[in-house]
Amino acid sequence: MRECEVYLSQKKPAISKHPVEGHKHLLTKRVDELRAALRQRDNLQVQAANCSATYQADGMKVKIHLSFFGRPVVVTFPDLVACDAQAGTPLPDVLQALLLYYLTTADGTPLEGRWIAFADLPDGRFYSQAFQGYTGHELVRCFGNDIEAFTLAAKELGGVSIAYGDAGFVFYALPRVILAVVAWRGDEDFSPNYQILFDASANHYLPTDVCAVLGSMLTRKLLSA
Repeated sequence: MRECEVYLSQKKPAISKHPVEGHKHLLTKRVDELRAALRQRDNLQVQAANCSATYQADGMKVKIHLSFFGRPVVVTFPDLVACDAQAGTPLPDVLQALLLYYLTTADGTPLEGRWIAFADLPDGRFYSQAFQGYTGHELVRCFGNDIEAFTLAAKELGGVSIAYGDAGFVFYALPRVILAVVAWRGDEDFSPNYQILFDASANHYLPTDVCAVLGSMLTRKLLSA
């Protein structure tokens, strides 16, 4: 079993009002395990290429450069600590784990250019209702039928417009992990609807529970914008 599959094989926590917090807790607990697994690999340069990251070696010191929602980050080896590339400060534990999962899981599969719902990810149906609750439903509460406000927020975050729904935007969370947020206006028969979608290749780069955390992060970013 690959390291990235161990997380999904563990007993899943009971769904709470905010189940994503359970995912984050499990993520932060696995930081040291993920670092240990990566240190045992002899193909870190290949893994960096699979991630579409830049591998920079200077003697025994290695730096892996990539971006997270457009923010430059660097992961150093052998300590495997992810830092803000500009400030040089370590990122929060949940982001450490997310980036380490990306480095561990990536297999270089090309993006498919086909959108799927969270429920279509491996084991995604188990959490799909909860995922929609803390992503799409939160966006409905905030934006409702105000597609213009949603559009402004999405563009503020660097979203790229796509012809999907009444408004849709693509976000590059990681070099090879892209998400789309799509909005549909409501009418007298249907309520407005917002959904976070994933490129069909997502499970080649992150486990499903980590995708849930990523979707929650993007939702919080849109609400803040």
